[in-house]
Amino acid sequence: MKKRIAILPGDGIGPEVTTQGVKALDAIAEIFGHEFEYKEALVGAVAIDATGNPFPKETEEVCLNSDAILFGAIGHPKYDDDPKAKIRPEQGLLAMRKKLGLFTNIRPVESYDALLSISPLKEEIIKGVDFVVFRELTGGIYFGQPRGRSEDGNSAFDTCNYSKDEILRVSKLAFEAAMNRNKHVTLVDKANVLATSRLWRETVQDLTADYPDVTLDFMFVDNAAMKIIQNPAYFDVVLTENMFGDIITDEASVISGSLGMLPSASVGHNLSLFDPIHGSYPQAAGKNIANPFGSILSAAMLLEYSFELVEESKLIRKAVDNAVNSGFVTEDIQKEDAKSTDEVGDRVADEIKSLASINS
Repeated sequence: MKKRIAILPGDGIGPEVTTQGVKALDAIAEIFGHEFEYKEALVGAVAIDATGNPFPKETEEVCLNSDAILFGAIGHPKYDDDPKAKIRPEQGLLAMRKKLGLFTNIRPVESYDALLSISPLKEEIIKGVDFVVFRELTGGIYFGQPRGRSEDGNSAFDTCNYSKDEILRVSKLAFEAAMNRNKHVTLVDKANVLATSRLWRETVQDLTADYPDVTLDFMFVDNAAMKIIQNPAYFDVVLTENMFGDIITDEASVISGSLGMLPSASVGHNLSLFDPIHGSYPQAAGKNIANPFGSILSAAMLLEYSFELVEESKLIRKAVDNAVNSGFVTEDIQKEDAKSTDEVGDRVADEIKSLASINS
């Protein structure tokens, strides 16, 4: 198989962890005879510094001419600390989602037995947790119009808009995923207060006729936030709108014990983007200490979701499991005998090749 992959390292630790994701892809290509052609482009603060635009036209063209995107992270303190900055790195992320039609964010949440002790939650609560969140990505309050501030600057307003079509396209993906899992979808909303949430409930409820084997239940977002901490094993597939999804997926990230462990996919009709959820973590940039597992697992999701290379994706995930279970991890997981970002990436690539030779 020959495929083109856009590489958007971005800011902070993005370049370091993305390099490790590419190592895993290269190992897969070598074993299975695939050919992955990489094209790197600027996004985020580095793009603002170079072009004045966090998502330049040149980067958009690189993405549109690719079969999938592996992305690092966006964000820099010089913009975070300036509330009056008119251009921000995060605007590049929103523009990327909108222009590339990336309407669904998919975040798997699972616990690792070897990491149970470092999670802030009790081991008996998180052991065996395995659910996935489907978050609508291009609608809601983050994109709603009108928005702004009053002329005197003393008040501000944002608008939350949703259409049935926007709700249906993400909901169908969630229900399809549930059919291949435990056939349980939980819609997280605030239908007792918000008109948009009531539209979500009506639309999703109507959709259940097409999926009679799937059990659908509803949960207010405040209750869901508590349930994720008290009994996360309850969930199978979580479906929700943009802002609620942004919040609860970050909350759920503590289950794994490290933010650096979690991958994600942002899916569109013709193109999808894959990235770790941890952000740019500028304090660690350039120190070779960042956890690359999230980026490596994002590369695994890329193979499965964009290229339908399921066997290859499973091989990467197994290699990550082996590395974690053997204690070959970065300092966010294990202070003593911590490995560098590069060392972990090399170890996973070696594990991929070793597993392949055993299975051949």
